[in-house]
Amino acid sequence: MCAIQDCLKRNTYKEDKCQGVIDALYDCCQAFYDRNGEGASAASCPKPDLLKLKLKMRKRTENKSQ
Repeated sequence: MCAIQDCLKRNTYKEDKCQGVIDALYDCCQAFYDRNGEGASAASCPKPDLLKLKLKMRKRTENKSQ
């Protein structure tokens, strides 16, 4: 989580400048839920339904930029 906070501070809280570290968190959270099930929880991860939505939105954004 510190990498995200550091990036946001460094980039005056412009989330788009920190997409790489945010994406890494989402990937890590997806792996966490894959391993432990959707009933698991972690303070730094969005709930499974929200994570799925964020991953879907990220994929859409990637497709538009290509």
